[in-house]
Amino acid sequence: MTRRLAWIVLALALAACDEERGHNEQRQILQEDAPRALAVIRQDLDDGLAGVRAAAERLAPGFAVEDPARREGDLRAGLRLVQRPTRQRVPELMTLPITFLAAVDPDGTVIARDANEDRMRGFDLAGAAPVVRRALDGSAGYALSSLPSLLENDPPSVTVIFAAPVRHEGRVVGAVAGGLPLWRITQQLSRQLQLENAEETRQGEIVWALLLDGDTQHYHAGFPPDLRELIPDPATRRAGLERSAGGFTGEVQQYGRWYGFGVIPLPSVGEDVTLILFRSDP
Repeated sequence: MTRRLAWIVLALALAACDEERGHNEQRQILQEDAPRALAVIRQDLDDGLAGVRAAAERLAPGFAVEDPARREGDLRAGLRLVQRPTRQRVPELMTLPITFLAAVDPDGTVIARDANEDRMRGFDLAGAAPVVRRALDGSAGYALSSLPSLLENDPPSVTVIFAAPVRHEGRVVGAVAGGLPLWRITQQLSRQLQLENAEETRQGEIVWALLLDGDTQHYHAGFPPDLRELIPDPATRRAGLERSAGGFTGEVQQYGRWYGFGVIPLPSVGEDVTLILFRSDP
């Protein structure tokens, strides 16, 4: 356990409620769910950055192809191959729940992404995500960005963008970028926690995770609507984090059932990103 993770768990423990209502659930959040969720998020960030760096090395020859049509086709095929069990595979990208992997021109526009139905082709990704512009200037990294939807009337996607420069013959000739939306992290965390508590969930235990960006909830289609109503309001979150900056726990009742909840800020993901955990025993 890293020093930061241990500090966060300690801060959560100091803020835990001493009452019996939801006490067991809060203890499990402190001892099991919060450390596990934080470890998964840390691994995602590490894998995303390592993955785009490796993909940039693998795909560099494709960026050097002179014919535009062939270059686009070669890069689209390569973007898929690095995520599959092939000789070109990048292990970190095979398990990371990204929603796209894209090759970006030196001007910041998308040459191709890892799909035949390519709505991102020609999209100014560097304009939408400054971390991609920094990659084109030679620096790999990741940052939270709000990407406009390529479908009419759809809201923007708040997404962690990983980007790495592609170098050929000593100069930057483009970038590789991958996107991990907050809703996918929510989905991944919930599934992981439920998998690790499979026997208990079959007996009626409830465990879910959700991410906030500011006050905006980011969740996948399967997240229970009733639980969204139990998320502590901004004033409650602010007061709890003033008492314990690393996070806090509490309890709440709905329809006669008690839930423990955890509120943990995630500055490593984004300045205003917060992890919400829910747990309820049968």
